Amino acid sequence: MPKAKSDDASEQLVRNPLGGMPRLLEIMRRLRDPDTGCPWDIEQDFASIAPYTLEEAHEVADAIARSAWDELPGELGDLLFQVVYHAQMATDAGLFGFEDVVKAIADKMVARHPHVFGTDSRDKSALQQTADWEKIKAAERGPARVLDGVALGLPALTRAVKLQNRAARVGFDWPSTDEVLDKLREEMAELVEARERLTEVEVAEEFGDLLFVMANLARHMKVDPEAALRAASSKFTRRFGRIEDWLALSGKTPAESDLAEMDALWDRAKAEDKARKP
Repeated sequence: MPKAKSDDASEQLVRNPLGGMPRLLEIMRRLRDPDTGCPWDIEQDFASIAPYTLEEAHEVADAIARSAWDELPGELGDLLFQVVYHAQMATDAGLFGFEDVVKAIADKMVARHPHVFGTDSRDKSALQQTADWEKIKAAERGPARVLDGVALGLPALTRAVKLQNRAARVGFDWPSTDEVLDKLREEMAELVEARERLTEVEVAEEFGDLLFVMANLARHMKVDPEAALRAASSKFTRRFGRIEDWLALSGKTPAESDLAEMDALWDRAKAEDKARKP
């Protein structure tokens, strides 16, 4: 275990705005110090911090989606802090340290880019490089089942696409979008039937089947389902905001309106959106 810095040296580093990565690591070490650290930080473990890690990754993606470049440094910093947090907890438990994390990713990037750091030719398409990347990953995993290694913590739609991509590599895939659409109609019909006679658990299962086919449809149509759903949610938020604005001009809130009025305003917001498009 690394020896703690002297109090004076630690304080100087923590207060140094140009301290860089050593400063951040020392801040994290101080936060987790069992005698002088933050009680909340001391109590955390990998499981309790993992949701924050996912949240920060989504906030990075959100800033990029909004082209909020002035916010992105802060969001990336929040995500980096999550890596530092996990590494400090691992250090506390005697498992590994931050340098092991850095070494692991650096070694992986060198090994997976032989066309940059080795003798392989760079004269190939991005598609071929992606295929080569997957071959190297498969070799690293060694003998394994086809669907092994697809992280459980991924967003559900993303994980569904990754599972389907793995299965498709060994030929388990519909040949065209037409078959996927047929399956989609089948699952929709089953869901309609299920809501009339099945339990809540069984209805949820049928709904999951429908979403899984939707993810497959997105894959066949080369659409990122997470990005598409985020865009749809943003559109809904924008249009509903216009409904609130127009109702406010009449001195009303949505709760004081009714469906017919809000539906008409929705159509107005939709037309407004279409008029803005080039």
